[in-house]
Amino acid sequence: MDEKLILTLVDRFSAGNIGELELSDGSARLLLRKESSAGVIGAAAVHSGSVTPSRTAEAPAGASSASRPAAQDPGVQPVSAGSGTAADAAATGTEFITSPIVGTFYPSPGPDAPPFVRPGSKVKAGGTLCILEAMKMMNQLVAEFDCEIIAVKAAGGDMVEYGQELFEVKRPG
Repeated sequence: MDEKLILTLVDRFSAGNIGELELSDGSARLLLRKESSAGVIGAAAVHSGSVTPSRTAEAPAGASSASRPAAQDPGVQPVSAGSGTAADAAATGTEFITSPIVGTFYPSPGPDAPPFVRPGSKVKAGGTLCILEAMKMMNQLVAEFDCEIIAVKAAGGDMVEYGQELFEVKRPG
């Protein structure tokens, strides 16, 4: 492989959000892997089905559901599943936080740990709502704004789709 090409790839890989990259041209093999702290995904309230994640980062290689990261925001009160419909939400002035990725929903930092939030919990912007596992990477879903949890729409271990409603929330005031 050409040295300039390798340096360009390393620079772009370092600046990007990809956790691992492997290339081979038959005579040489290049493996780039990022080792970093637990991933964080921003959550956005959804109006008319669109979502914009604020930022992403990769979890350490080899992370699994048994070794989920601990909560990073001690201000977040621990959660359980709730219910409700979009029509109910519109009538009560609530909003939905949806999944920005396809993955597995985990409401707590570990199997025996209390959940991050539950209905009635007040969460500050940046507070952890849940963990979404995708391709063995643990990504924390964080609140983009201060809110109160009205309902949790997924249960631990559920497979969630991009855009699926995870939390019904209400902004303060």
